[in-house]
Amino acid sequence: MVTDPQSVAEAAELLLAGRLCAFPTETVYGLGADATNSDAVLAIYETKGRPRFNPLIVHCADLAMAETLVEFSPLALRLAELWPGPLTLVLKARPGNGLSDIVTAGLDTVAIRVPDHPLALELIRATDRPLAAPSANPSGRLSPTSAYQVRLGFGGRVPVLDGGPCKAGVESTIIAVDGDRLVQLRAGAFARDDIEMVLGVSVETAAKDAAVSAPGMLLSHYAPRAGMRLNAHPQRGEAWLAFGPGEEFAGPMRNLSPSGDLKEAARNLFAMLHELDAEGVETIAVSPIPKDGLGEAINDRLERAAAPRG
Repeated sequence: MVTDPQSVAEAAELLLAGRLCAFPTETVYGLGADATNSDAVLAIYETKGRPRFNPLIVHCADLAMAETLVEFSPLALRLAELWPGPLTLVLKARPGNGLSDIVTAGLDTVAIRVPDHPLALELIRATDRPLAAPSANPSGRLSPTSAYQVRLGFGGRVPVLDGGPCKAGVESTIIAVDGDRLVQLRAGAFARDDIEMVLGVSVETAAKDAAVSAPGMLLSHYAPRAGMRLNAHPQRGEAWLAFGPGEEFAGPMRNLSPSGDLKEAARNLFAMLHELDAEGVETIAVSPIPKDGLGEAINDRLERAAAPRG
C-alpha cells in the first residue's frame, strides 16, 4: 500500500518527481502524470493496462496554458469559453509544445481541457505542468467517482489525492474541431444539445466504427465484472439498475434516479455499478434510459459496458 498525499503540495511533489498520482475532477478521478515526462506518461499506460493507441486527455490550469500546447481557431476559442468544465477539445498540436508524444498516441492532435474542480486546478498550478490524466481505473473497467474506488481498483498501489465524490459522475464530452465543423467523439457530462444551444452551431456525432482519435472511443469500455443486459427487467439471480419512480425488486438493486433526473442518474451511474458489482452478481439488468440530454452520455457508457469483451 502506498501513502496517499494529504495536501496538494504533496501530490505535486509526486508528479514533479515523475510518479503517478490520482486526483479528483468534476467528472471522474484521473490518473495523473506530468504530460511532458515520457517515462511518467508511459507509467499511466502500464498501470492501467491501457492500449498504447488510445490517446490521453491533457488537463490545463487555464486557456493560456492550453494555448501553448495546441492551436485554437476562432471556433475553438468560442468552445473554450465554456471552460472550466467537462468539455475536452481535440485540436492540432502546436509544434514544439513539450508534450510527450506518448500522450497523443502518435496523432497530430491533442485532447485538452480545463477541469472544473478546485483541487485539480490547484494541483496543475502547483506543478506548473500540463497533466495527462485518463480515468484512474484499470483499462476497460468502471471509472472511479471516489478515492475509495481508485484504491480498490488498483489494490492500493496508486497514491490518490482525496477530493470527495465527483459531482458529474461521467467523463467529459469530447469535441473535435475540424475547420467550421464540430464532431462529438465521445458523449459526456456536457450535453451535446446544450453546446449547440450556447454556440448556435450544430455538433455532428462520430460514426461508431470511427478510428480511435480520442479517449473513450473503444467499443468495449467502462465495464463492470458482471455482464450487462440493457433495456431489461431483471430475471432471477440478476441485479437491477433501475431508473425512474415506482421501481421495486427483491434482489440487489439501485435506482439511478427515482425522480427520473438525468443529471442525478449520470452522477450515480459508475458509483452504483461499482456497488452492484461488489455484490458478486453475474448479470446486471438495466432499465431503459431516455436518450436526450445527458441520457446520450449515460446510454453511451452502458452500451460500451455491455459490448462483447475481447
